Amino acid sequence: MTILVIGATGRVGRHVVDQLLKRDARVRVLTRDRAKAGFPAEVEVVQGDLLDIDALRAAFSGISTLFLLNAVTGDEFTQAIITLNVAREAGVDRVVYLSVFGAERAVNVPHFAVKSGAERMLEQMGFGATILRPTYFIDNEVMVKDVILQHGVYPMPIGGKGVAMVDTRDIAEVAAIELIRRDSAAGELPNETINLVGPDTLTGEDVARIWSDVLGRRVVYGGDDPSGFEQTMATFMPQWMAYEMRIMAERYVSDGMVPEDGDRERLTTLLGRPLHTYRETAASIVAV
Repeated sequence: MTILVIGATGRVGRHVVDQLLKRDARVRVLTRDRAKAGFPAEVEVVQGDLLDIDALRAAFSGISTLFLLNAVTGDEFTQAIITLNVAREAGVDRVVYLSVFGAERAVNVPHFAVKSGAERMLEQMGFGATILRPTYFIDNEVMVKDVILQHGVYPMPIGGKGVAMVDTRDIAEVAAIELIRRDSAAGELPNETINLVGPDTLTGEDVARIWSDVLGRRVVYGGDDPSGFEQTMATFMPQWMAYEMRIMAERYVSDGMVPEDGDRERLTTLLGRPLHTYRETAASIVAV
């Protein structure tokens, strides 16, 4: 059967498509702009968005397995619930859903609360689902590289509890493995939740030290106060989103994102290789 990938044009989604193609899966994507999608010829493209019911129905026609990644938007919850309703209407009962680490705890962070709600829907309405719960994406550091490289400051207020940042390539490969497993299963599989974490649990000071080593000069941690971070984010994203990022950062400081026992071992067994490290990404950013 064909696997539908929603959220295919982002950093994680493109890797998911690539990983599925490597495994000889048939892939369909839903995208707002067919001309800008840029996928290989073998990928089937349906044009539309998650509030376009006709496009959703067309995308789900003949589909049994879904990868769902909702972008952080003001109407993310509506998009998620409508998409899952249309999937259910189409008879799609095999889902890999990209949630977030600790979704049920950070209830004041809007996109965490959204994902917790979507998880409940998947559980209560008869879907067979793998819930993927990634921590902070290592790849996010591209957004703050100029501050690091030009000013010698690591500006993300991630605190001292530690965040086990994860590489999007690892997220995508686990997603593809789970999609293939569910798609090829002869019958219904039990629901599962997988925490997607990185190999190192890093504090703000730890990250600053890594950058200092990679650059060969001192980089300092900007501290736990998120007010400056919010102001910086608001220069290139909507104010509501910058505020949401601030609330999320406050959660990093208060709670961290610390793996549970066995999380890392489960991932390395599933992937058959070590997890990508933060230092790899820092080095690649510097090398560009």
